[in-house]
Amino acid sequence: MNTKEYISSGVIESYILGLASPDEAGILECVMKNNAEVKAAFEEAQKTLEDLATAQAVAPPADLKSKIWERLQQEQPAGTVAPEAVFSADIPAAQPQEEIRIQRTGNWKAYAIAASVLFLISIAGNIFWMNDHAEMNREMAKMETAKQSQDFAMQKMNQRLAMVTNPDMKMVRLKGVEKHTSSQAMVFWDTKTKEVYLNAETLPQVPEGMQYQLWAIADGKPVNAGMYTEEKDSKIALANIPKAQAFAITLEKKGGSPVPTMENMFVMGEI
Repeated sequence: MNTKEYISSGVIESYILGLASPDEAGILECVMKNNAEVKAAFEEAQKTLEDLATAQAVAPPADLKSKIWERLQQEQPAGTVAPEAVFSADIPAAQPQEEIRIQRTGNWKAYAIAASVLFLISIAGNIFWMNDHAEMNREMAKMETAKQSQDFAMQKMNQRLAMVTNPDMKMVRLKGVEKHTSSQAMVFWDTKTKEVYLNAETLPQVPEGMQYQLWAIADGKPVNAGMYTEEKDSKIALANIPKAQAFAITLEKKGGSPVPTMENMFVMGEI
C-alpha cells in the first residue's frame, strides 16, 4: 500500500475519533514520524473535523438541566439523597461542569457526523480508485494479449521466411480437391534431413474428435506423414519422409488412421 492509499484508507479519521485499534494507532504514529505527507494529511483531517464540529455545535435548551433532574428524581430509589442536594447553591461549580459535559456530548456527535461524511467520501474515493485500477489492469491485459499475438505472428513469419530461403527446402503447394476447391496448404520438405513441415492454418476448423492427417504418396502408395496440430504449424516436423512424389491431407478421427479416408480428402499436390 502506497502513501496515497494509506491516507485514503480511513485510518487517520478513525485515529482522531479514538476508533482505531492499538495496532493501527501505533502504526500511524510511527508513519507520521517518518512521512511528512501522512503527517500533513493527519493535521488537515484533524482541522477539518474540528471545523465541522464547531459548525455543527448546538447550544442546549435553557430548561434541559431541570428536565434531566426531574427525570432522575422520578427514577431515584427510595432512601437516596435527592438530586437537589447535589445541585445545591453550596457547589456553584456543578452547573458549569454539567454544561461542559452537555457541550462535549454535542461536540462528540458533531465529530461522529463529520467522521461519517469523511468515511463515505473515503469509501467513494477508494471505489473509484479500485474501478479505475481494475480498468487499467484490463487495458494492460488486452495490450499484453495483443503483443503476444503479434510476437507469435512475427515468430511464424520468421520461421516461414527461414524455410523459404533455405536452399534445401522444397515447397509443395497442396490445392483443394473437388469437394473442397477453396482449401489449400503448403508442405515444406527438407531434402537434406527429409523432415516434413506443414502449413495448414487456412484449412477449415476440424470438428470435435477429428484431426487432419498428412500423407506422402511414394511409389503410388500413401505413407503416413504425421498428424497436424496448430502448435506444430510450420515449426515442428510432422514426420521423416525419405521419398515422395506427392502429398495429400485427409480428415481422420483424432489420433490418425492407418489408411487415408479418400472421401475426406481436402487437398493434394504433386512435387
